[in-house]
Amino acid sequence: MSLIPRIQSTLLQLIGVMCMIFAGSVHAILPIEILDTAKGAKAYFIHTKSLPIIDVEVSIDAGSRYDPNNKSGVAALTAQLMTLGSGAGKSSLSEAQIADEIADLGASISVAASGERTVLRIRSLSRSDLRERVVQLASMILAKPSYEVAVVDREKQRLITALLEAQTKPETILQQNLRKAVYGTYPLANFPTPKTVAAITAADLRNFHAGFYRGDRISVNIVGDLDRMQANAIVKELLAGLPQSGPPIAALPVMQQTPQGPLSQREQRIPFDTQQAHIAMGMTAITRNNPDFFPLLIGNYVLGGGGFVSRLMAEVREKRGLAYSINSYFAPGKDAGFFEAGMQTKKDQASLGLEVMQKTISQFIADGPTEAELLAAKSNLVNGYPLRLDSNRKLLDNLSGITWNDLPLDTMETWTKQVEAVTLSQIRAAFQRHLDMNRMQIVVVGINK
Repeated sequence: MSLIPRIQSTLLQLIGVMCMIFAGSVHAILPIEILDTAKGAKAYFIHTKSLPIIDVEVSIDAGSRYDPNNKSGVAALTAQLMTLGSGAGKSSLSEAQIADEIADLGASISVAASGERTVLRIRSLSRSDLRERVVQLASMILAKPSYEVAVVDREKQRLITALLEAQTKPETILQQNLRKAVYGTYPLANFPTPKTVAAITAADLRNFHAGFYRGDRISVNIVGDLDRMQANAIVKELLAGLPQSGPPIAALPVMQQTPQGPLSQREQRIPFDTQQAHIAMGMTAITRNNPDFFPLLIGNYVLGGGGFVSRLMAEVREKRGLAYSINSYFAPGKDAGFFEAGMQTKKDQASLGLEVMQKTISQFIADGPTEAELLAAKSNLVNGYPLRLDSNRKLLDNLSGITWNDLPLDTMETWTKQVEAVTLSQIRAAFQRHLDMNRMQIVVVGINK
């Protein structure tokens, strides 16, 4: 064999070996380590070597469901203003100083509140000098937000302006009314309004921070190019300025299942000046740790989560041309879950579109998927799973979901096996247990009653 063919053969062999190594690294699930306890918080770590980066998340049980009565927006503003001023006296940092420091370090620090929790996230190079400065800054932001009155008033006005603008959008009206109908008196039914935000004071934000931001309500998740000792040091530094515990917090009300009722009680038709009718239906559903999570995940891929291969898409778009897009999803949380299906269509087709959507979901609850649909859904979910783990941020998202929802730490390792084990009868039984068309709340925005 001449030299060039030998080189080509060797290169092909090397490429083959590299591909096998890469494929193995993609499918290998990195273990989750439990870190030392600091300030009563739980902490977890995944060691990665692919990039010299760390991603850190601090999850605080301080979501908007804990907003005081008539002051919806406290949790969101408490989180939002944490990076807009920190500390006091000579050691204080203004929002401009914080922004400049983050930029100088080439890092990112963000804080945001959702319904169940508030999350602080950090991304930094793992180089020790940069990493330590970022963590120190994040620790100060987490423990000592200043909530200066002038800044609070400015951000309140910005939020009020955004809320007023949102009221001009049919999708906002749709979601607000649907969640009120689904959750009833449970706090997740509430949302900020100009009136509730206007009532919030800087003292409200300080009180909320003092009551909820403490070690016994926190979990820390770390992914990146660190060793265990360095990860433990990050946790300790991040929580250094927070108390371990505090006064008892009033328990949330028990969330009730969306009640059954006649269609006249479950359907809202809201007039709105919009080109298309916006339609949604939903009801309470499972929490993430429910044993039926995987049957519902796979079943919903067939029903409305699989894009152009879903039943809803076939019936509404492909067969009848009633909408460009339609989907359904389960949003399971730690303490509450939600199911929703939605679409947009021409106003004069809204009643027909709603009828087809209801019929398709009802039939799926009764019959479930076919064997071919089940196999296709499993194939898509299993083959696509490595793409859910191919970066630090995606790993952090998975780690966060596992630790927040108190799932087994081997969940990422067993995920595909649990998908593959689901049967047709399990999907049918799960849908019949957890979805009920007589409980489904319906909201149509954009046509007259």
